[in-house]
Amino acid sequence: MDARQVLAGVLTITMFVMLGDMIKRDHFDSLPVDSIHATRKQSLLTNGAAPWKQDAQSLTSCWSKPLLGELDESQGYVTFSLTNGPEYHLSQIADAVVIARYLRATLLLPDIRGSEQRKFEDVYDVEQFVKKLDGVVKVAKSLPSKVVTGPVVKVPSRVTEEYITHNIEPIFRSKGNIRLATYFPSVNMKKMKENTNIDSIACLGMFATLELQPEVNGVVESMVERLKTLSGKSNGQFIAVDLRVDMLEKKGCQVNSASKSKSCYGPQEIAMFLRKIGFNKDATIYLTQSRWDSSLDALKDLFPRTYTKESIMPMDKKARFLDMENSEVEKVIDFYMCSESDVFVPAISGLFYANVAGKRIASGKTQILVPAHISGSSASSTDYISHYVSKKNHFAYSCFC
Repeated sequence: MDARQVLAGVLTITMFVMLGDMIKRDHFDSLPVDSIHATRKQSLLTNGAAPWKQDAQSLTSCWSKPLLGELDESQGYVTFSLTNGPEYHLSQIADAVVIARYLRATLLLPDIRGSEQRKFEDVYDVEQFVKKLDGVVKVAKSLPSKVVTGPVVKVPSRVTEEYITHNIEPIFRSKGNIRLATYFPSVNMKKMKENTNIDSIACLGMFATLELQPEVNGVVESMVERLKTLSGKSNGQFIAVDLRVDMLEKKGCQVNSASKSKSCYGPQEIAMFLRKIGFNKDATIYLTQSRWDSSLDALKDLFPRTYTKESIMPMDKKARFLDMENSEVEKVIDFYMCSESDVFVPAISGLFYANVAGKRIASGKTQILVPAHISGSSASSTDYISHYVSKKNHFAYSCFC
C-alpha cells in the first residue's frame, strides 16, 4: 500500500467522522436536555404503549377559613369515633367539624374503631389536624376528668344546617355534651348547587385536616416508588385498581355479565376492560387486595406486572402493617395508594371510589376510569372517564377551583 492510498483512507475516515458529528448536532445537540426528555416521554405516551394521560394542574382551595370568636365558644364537647375505613373517615371528620363549629363546641380528638380500637395518632398526624382547625373549632386531645360523655346522636352524612338546628342543637343545649354516630343513607358526593358557609367548613374538614402520620406515610411513599421502579416500560406510571376478593364475593361479581348497570367487576372483566381501552402487557397494576388469590390469575395472565401489598411493601414493615389485626391500616394504605397512582380504576362502586375521586380531583389526578361492558374490538379510555370528572359534579368541585 503506497502513501497515496494511506492518505485516501485517512481522508475517508475523517469525512465519516465529520458527517456523524453533523448528524448528531442536527438531531440532538440543537435540542435542550429538557426537550429530549419531553420528546422521549411523549413517544412513550403516544406510541401505542398505553392510553396514559398527563395530570391536570392541581386546583386551589375556594373556601374561606371562618374564624371562631372567643366570646361565642361553648363549654360543651362533641365526641365521635372514626369507623369502617378511610373512605368513611373523611366524611365523618367533615360532619364532626361542621357540627362542632355550628354549636361552638370543643371537638374531642377521635379514636379509630375497626377490627380493634386504635388511637388517632396511630394512623394520622395529630399536630397537622389541630393546626388546620386552629381558629375554626377548638380541639381537645382528652376530656377533662369531670366531664361525662353525652348522649349518642345519629347524624346522616353530609349533615345540613337545618338538621343540626332541629335534631342536634336541642340535645346539645340540654345535655351540654353529645357523641356523634354518623350513618350513610347513600353515597352522596355530589357538588352543591351553591356554596354556603357550612360547605366551606365541610371542605376544610374533608380535604385539609387528615394527613398520615410519618411512619404510615413512609410506607405509602416507598410502595409508590417501588411501583414506579417496576414501571420502567411505561415511564414510571402505574394503575391502581380497587379490587378486593372478599368484596367481590359478597357482591357476586365473579361471574361475567353483559349488564350495563353493574356495581362491581371481577378480575377477568377488569383485565379485558384495560386491554380493550389500550393498556398493554407492560402496564404495572397495583391491587387493593392484600395477598394474592388464585382468582386474580386471570388478570395477571394479561398483565404480568400486577402486584398486591405483600409483594411490594418493605420487608421490615410487613410484620407491623400486613396482618389481620392491621386491616384498618391496610385500608388506609390502599386509599392513599389509589389517590397517588397515575390511573385509578374502581372495580367496586361505593364510598371508597367517591372519596378517592375527591382527593384525586383536588390534586389534578383526574384519570379515573370506570369499567363497563365493552362491545366491539376497541374503545377509547376517554369514553370511560368518571362522571365525577367529566361532568364536574363531585363535591370536590365545590371546594377547589
